[in-house]
Amino acid sequence: MLGSSKPKRIDTKTTDTLIGASTICEGKIMSEASLRIEGQLHGDIECAGDITIGENAVVQSNIQARDVIIAGKVKGNIQTKGKLLVTSSGVLVGNIDVRSFIVQEGGIFQGSSAMQIASVSDKSGGGKVIDAQAHKQQKNEQQAASGGN
Repeated sequence: MLGSSKPKRIDTKTTDTLIGASTICEGKIMSEASLRIEGQLHGDIECAGDITIGENAVVQSNIQARDVIIAGKVKGNIQTKGKLLVTSSGVLVGNIDVRSFIVQEGGIFQGSSAMQIASVSDKSGGGKVIDAQAHKQQKNEQQAASGGN
């Protein structure tokens, strides 16, 4: 409602912005909700939601988002809190810093990657993170202390 003093809560899971196939956009984009790009974009993106780059899209941008799906062409660095997916038609030239990275067969990635490690508090259920090598060493030490049995 116009003039309402109550701020509207934005759902980061819904796409509220579409840059259409016939659109050329230049400049920085900041969004609380998800974004879909089908046209051309030159400029950085900061998005609290997800970003989808369509098959015919051409994007020259550094991107920060929750999850990113690339089906078109992207030149720039990408940082996600979640997953980066390069589909079979996708091309990504740039460096990435993500938690999860998937390149489908036929997809192209040229750059360097860094993977974020999820902390125990980030995981639902509060399970323990176990270092397999340290666990094996601890088990071997326990067996040696108990006489090898």
